[in-house]
Amino acid sequence: MATILSVSGSPSATSRTARLLRHLDARLTAQGHDVIPLDVRTLPAEALLHADFAHPAITEATALFGQADGVVIGTPVYKAAYSGLLKSLLDLLPQYALTGKTVLPLATGGTTAHVLALDYALRPVLNSMGPAHITPGWFTLDKDITVGDDGTLTVAPGSAEALAQVTDAFSAALGGRTTLLAAAG
Repeated sequence: MATILSVSGSPSATSRTARLLRHLDARLTAQGHDVIPLDVRTLPAEALLHADFAHPAITEATALFGQADGVVIGTPVYKAAYSGLLKSLLDLLPQYALTGKTVLPLATGGTTAHVLALDYALRPVLNSMGPAHITPGWFTLDKDITVGDDGTLTVAPGSAEALAQVTDAFSAALGGRTTLLAAAG
């Protein structure tokens, strides 16, 4: 199956966005894909702040994008835009780092007023990087993502169903098995 790079653009170590991505990573893995998680917050700040294209961590991140067949990009929405941390990484990647790739954009935020950030802020940037296909994305409200004391993630039923649909469509675009978890559930 496909190799998928799952990128969290959240600056927070306890991020709902990152937890949601890791939850979806498990679904994609069960569908036969190899998933590589990348939390942008773990990249050295000096490399991002000083636009150090040659920094080993940036070179490695660029290589991860290069080897991926598909890329899931998740970001919290702040002030109607994707995170500045994600912007810093995207700015350091080669102009056409997404050439030939299938991309799934996802966002989380506190209000439905930020839903359009996917289509009006993130999608144009991703499109400028040359992907073969950007699948329909999804915006999930923070209140629909609950993390239990044991670290388990629960997504509200309506959001969970929509996320499953967009994730399965992304998987299908990459040649994955989309019925595996549906039959098990």
